[in-house]
Amino acid sequence: MQSSFTIFSGSSHPKLAEEIATSLHVKLGKVAIERFPDGEIGMQVLENVRGKDVFIVQSVARRPNHYLMELLILVDALKRASVRSVTAVMPYYPYARQDRKEKGRVPITAKLVADLLERAGVHRVLTMDLHTEQIQGFFNIPVDNLTARPAFVAELKKLGVKNSVIVSTDVGSNRMARKYAEALKLDLAIIDKRRISAEKVEVYGLIGDVNGKQAILVDDIWSTGKTLKTAAKKCKEQGAKSVLAVVTHGLMLGVEGIEEIDSIWVTNTIPSQPQTPAGVKSLSIAPLFGKAIDCIVSAKSLSALFKSEEG
Repeated sequence: MQSSFTIFSGSSHPKLAEEIATSLHVKLGKVAIERFPDGEIGMQVLENVRGKDVFIVQSVARRPNHYLMELLILVDALKRASVRSVTAVMPYYPYARQDRKEKGRVPITAKLVADLLERAGVHRVLTMDLHTEQIQGFFNIPVDNLTARPAFVAELKKLGVKNSVIVSTDVGSNRMARKYAEALKLDLAIIDKRRISAEKVEVYGLIGDVNGKQAILVDDIWSTGKTLKTAAKKCKEQGAKSVLAVVTHGLMLGVEGIEEIDSIWVTNTIPSQPQTPAGVKSLSIAPLFGKAIDCIVSAKSLSALFKSEEG
């Protein structure tokens, strides 16, 4: 199996790529990435990949434009080296929140990214917790959307969640939160939130009972932290004795006010920040991606694998 596929890493998250390769007992493929004085990206694959299935690990976050272009260039280099297939392993999918037209004369950038990946020659995309599942429909190639839920559920069960309630940070996250509630056999509450702008949110109410309980906030992206902050504040106003949050993608572009939350769990889909505040714990999803890659290489069902893990 080791000779049939190779894993390469872009420069966005080499640590995660190394962990995924280690979980599969293989070494990362060798590639030279350089940047010219004018900002252009240079690339050379340093080993024979003819006829192989290749997987490129690139989490397109924090510098999305640079890392996306780097990914496209690496795909082109590999295609010209006569690989059999290319799978883009994108733990964090960029521009996912621009998935529809909410007002006139705006782009659907998540669809544009899908077009660019397909045009470059990607055969399959492997990602985690897409902001909206409809993004899978933007592609004409297979898209495997993994979820961090089994890993988080396992950790929450270890902590003990008897007197807890799952809280969806907004109506859009309700489906994700409901699956957590079902897996943990807990009640569900929903924050009624409105996004005023890219950086401002307002909370109008909380549907459900959190009084005297531990509120477990569930969300897919921690960007500026405003959503988590306002949700935690509302829960404590309604009598929650403590607030814990589980978030898949920790962009952590803002950390002010997070002291409202007693503990936050994030996965390592995105590299940790130097200014990561106390109370933030990281959960590695490398084993999940490793098992998914093994399923793809071995032509096994991914849905059966992750359903059994969560159950």
